[in-house]
Amino acid sequence: MVQIPNTPTSADVARLAGVSRATVSYVLNNTSAVRISEPTRRRVREAARELGYVPHAAARSLRAGHSRMVLMPAPAIPVGPLYSRFLNELQWELGRLDYTVVQYGTVGLNGDEAARAWAELRPVAVLVPGAGLGPQGVGVLKRSGARAVLTLGPGRVDGAHALLMDHDAVGACAGAHLYARGRRRIGVVVPEESGLEAYSRPRLAGVRQALHGTDAVVTELPLAYTEESATQLAARVGELELDAVFAYSDEYAMLLMRALQDAGVRIPEDAAVIGADDLMLGRLLRPRLSTVHIELPSGRDLAELVDRAVRDPGGVPEVHKVLGASVIRREST
Repeated sequence: MVQIPNTPTSADVARLAGVSRATVSYVLNNTSAVRISEPTRRRVREAARELGYVPHAAARSLRAGHSRMVLMPAPAIPVGPLYSRFLNELQWELGRLDYTVVQYGTVGLNGDEAARAWAELRPVAVLVPGAGLGPQGVGVLKRSGARAVLTLGPGRVDGAHALLMDHDAVGACAGAHLYARGRRRIGVVVPEESGLEAYSRPRLAGVRQALHGTDAVVTELPLAYTEESATQLAARVGELELDAVFAYSDEYAMLLMRALQDAGVRIPEDAAVIGADDLMLGRLLRPRLSTVHIELPSGRDLAELVDRAVRDPGGVPEVHKVLGASVIRREST
């Protein structure tokens, strides 16, 4: 027969630390409204560690009237190092504010259907990257107890706080830079990977907007993230007599540059190449890769917006334009 060990309680922690259960609750829930000396706080934490006591999240949620869980749907698209660093910083900052971040996989679920799945977990806030969530989904989340819904994408959603990602500006920076370098037959890589359209299409539109009314010709270049696809595209660059390529991101730029060099195309003499994201690897290439540096919102600022929205669930949704873009010119252009 399996023996199930007794689960330590807050009363056990209180006895070992020589304090009341209320004091244990105040200390382990990081309550700042009650003044407790640092030696007492240290004694309570040491007792909890010795007993292996962990506060009961569900019970704490019942007392507070809401959970401290911030749900972040896991991206259903490939995310690069830049976005991964941003997510790590955001999760750390939310943890500093005593929120628990949970990433939720929603493969096969989209839009309002995904919102219903998220609502089952009863998060206090939901941070949704990309497009797809609609006003109905926001309503489902709020009726389930979510105090704040934030979207991180190209447009606003009624009822949600919005961080607007201006990917058009990324493409406009790249296009203007290539034109200023004397390039007139410019290709723009559009990744074939599913889910990246929300980013690649605005970047293509940004290039076209920046070059509208000039003598430049913009050509769309589909590219899958494989060596075979890059080899085929490198041949097309020569056939189309392109003299520059904005390769969507540094990762796609690196893939294409190698294929171009293997095909005998000199960079930048025959064709200039520029990426986006300003990854370290781009600086190690030869020639070094020009890029569009992207300034994402700080994890601290976004965590504070989440906290502000949770504390004031009836407030007017905030809208912030984020994603600064600037060109870093290196040898590839």
